[in-house]
Amino acid sequence: MAVATHLGFPRIGRDRELKRALESFWSGKISEEQLLTVGRELRRRHWRLQQALGIEQIPSNDFSLYDHVLDTCAMVGAIPERYGSDRSQIDLKTYFAMARGGENLTAMEMTKWFDTNYHYLVPEFTSKQAFHFASTKIVDEFREAKDLGILTRPVLLGPVSFLLLGKSKEKKMAPLHLLPNLLPVYGEMVNRLSQEGADWIQIDEPCFVLDRTPAELQAFREAYSYLSKKKGQMKFLLTSYFEAYRENLKTVLSLPVEGIHLDLVRGKGDLDSILRSLPENWVLSLGVVDGRNIWRNRLRESLTLLERVIEKIGSERIFVAPSCSLLHVPIDLDLETSLDTEMKSWMAFAKQKLQEIVALTRALNEGLEKVQPLFEEADQAEQSRKQSGRVLKPRVRKQLQKITLEMLQRCSPYSTRKKAQRSLKLPIFPTTTIGSFPQTPEVRAARADFKAGRITLSEYEIFLENEIRKAVRFQEQMQMDILVHGEFERNDMVEYFGERLEGFAFTQNGWVQSYGSRCVKPPILYGDIVRPKPMTIRWAQFAQSLTSKPMKGMLTGPITILEWSFVRDDQPRWETARQIAWAIRQEALDLEKAGLRVIQIDEPAFREALPLRRSDWPGYFKWAAECFRLASSSVKDETQIHTHMCYAEFNDILPALAEMDVDVISIESSRSPMELLESFQKFKYRSGIGPGIYDIHSPRVPLADEMVGLLRRAVQVIPEGQIWVNPDCGLKTRKWGEVLPSLRNMVLSAQVMRLQFAKLRRKKR
Repeated sequence: MAVATHLGFPRIGRDRELKRALESFWSGKISEEQLLTVGRELRRRHWRLQQALGIEQIPSNDFSLYDHVLDTCAMVGAIPERYGSDRSQIDLKTYFAMARGGENLTAMEMTKWFDTNYHYLVPEFTSKQAFHFASTKIVDEFREAKDLGILTRPVLLGPVSFLLLGKSKEKKMAPLHLLPNLLPVYGEMVNRLSQEGADWIQIDEPCFVLDRTPAELQAFREAYSYLSKKKGQMKFLLTSYFEAYRENLKTVLSLPVEGIHLDLVRGKGDLDSILRSLPENWVLSLGVVDGRNIWRNRLRESLTLLERVIEKIGSERIFVAPSCSLLHVPIDLDLETSLDTEMKSWMAFAKQKLQEIVALTRALNEGLEKVQPLFEEADQAEQSRKQSGRVLKPRVRKQLQKITLEMLQRCSPYSTRKKAQRSLKLPIFPTTTIGSFPQTPEVRAARADFKAGRITLSEYEIFLENEIRKAVRFQEQMQMDILVHGEFERNDMVEYFGERLEGFAFTQNGWVQSYGSRCVKPPILYGDIVRPKPMTIRWAQFAQSLTSKPMKGMLTGPITILEWSFVRDDQPRWETARQIAWAIRQEALDLEKAGLRVIQIDEPAFREALPLRRSDWPGYFKWAAECFRLASSSVKDETQIHTHMCYAEFNDILPALAEMDVDVISIESSRSPMELLESFQKFKYRSGIGPGIYDIHSPRVPLADEMVGLLRRAVQVIPEGQIWVNPDCGLKTRKWGEVLPSLRNMVLSAQVMRLQFAKLRRKKR
């Protein structure tokens, strides 16, 4: 009989209970035991739900208080020395210090989980790295479920992917050299789970779907040869996702495991090869339900695919599963009451995806007639979506056919534009912020009151004007060079624009974890895009009227809007991105007409949208850069175009960044102290570069001396005339008590650098 299963469930809770508990704990409102009690209750509730829905093999250790990679660091004792790494067991204070930093402690680096909008903490390694079993969380949660009468399948990030996802703090040491030291800890954990009675363990090795060297593939073979001797009667399910194994499949099939998982949403290309070569008695976990998007499954197509596999290997070797962990989708569509019936019928959240998995499994085991109503509902939803007039808009398609090559280029090259932009009268090391200022309880309350009808539009606008006045005033007092209006009117950098464009739908409770307690509610991009009217002019123009200094108009770029939404799957992604780019182009032109001389088009998702295999990069680079240029190239030479990117590896995409043809790019670099600037030097990047010199994801206030130190590193590799001074990212999630002293120190650091270079110039004279 086929088995219904999945790879991981969302952690945050139906009502974001985890978020609220974490933030209450960090602010001292609840105790450690109260926080842990919330975690236990969420796990219990989620396991019971899965059991009630008919999931037969339920995962454990998919829950985390912050991040599963950080949990793995804790498990193996990979604790950087600055946190005190000599303890046998990691405590919660150290755990959160690693994630968020603390007094005189910087947090660990954070970056995107493959091509998703989830962030993970990057493990740090040195050649002297010692590992030990420092957290028994995986065993404890297995026991916890067992005490409820549920035999779970523990989930573990595999040893090779753990090392490959980390970063060496020593240039000559590759993390994989630490594998022999790491494996005994993994072996101890596997042995303990076997002794506790686990019959399966899910070992996630997502790095298997990336381009791998022969040495890296050999590391996988060595790791699983070692671990297979420690597992007793327990079976290994090797899982990977987000892509096909491709040429790595030969290595996968040679490993001493008992089953593998296939992402059949993004990795269908492997299936035929696997069916020809699957070792006898191996289980095949088939990810036929999309774990990364919210569209309802085409159940008949999935059933046909599953039946084809069963013809080859039999149903007793089949696990029916989602493509990846359900961490990336909201929890329950039943919570949505504002979506109309038709729109809602097109969707499935985590709970509904589990129902789809169970329906497919029952259809295989008991016959289609047992679940016929759900299949008929899926058929009706598919037809409704295909025929809906709000999905396809002929006028949009006609407009895009008129795009010319000239529309994809600025009027003049950067060297000419740079001279024209001298009229902005900026000093060297010009200062700015990324855009948003703290969304205080008062700001959120005013927005909620307006949406609920408790205050009028006029009252809400007066409140926003006052917030903008205060923001402009303090920026002028701090002597900031390029100002921002603070984005107090915006809930989210993507949702705000989606609400003002036709083709988007919105949920009430469609929350997804981005990192830690940070949750986002991605818009649902279901149809062709239209901009009915200007989206940002009102507040940008008002802010500019308050100051003689340049004010930045703030827009979100087409790739980020695409990537941070749940996107339609009925046309190529590039086509959808181009529709968004056209709308942003119109907005940029209107900002310029309104008197804004600086426009920032944020593209933090540009790197994360990159295909996982290098052979697929050129096609993406071409259409992504073209979409950005379509959005940004309508303005005059005198108008300075900025973009912002955060928490990404830029080393291998600099040619594509150059193709975007921006005037200034700001980037995250404070958690990885200016490491990536060497790449900008080697590539000879021409435009302005703003290396973030203060980490906004930590409550810690950085000292001016620290930021001066980072800027001094920067000028060792980048000419001072190219360097901008700014934080890593927007300040929306921070408190004013943290922001004000941090920005004062940031401006002071720029002033110190200006004095230093003024002295150097005088000496040269």
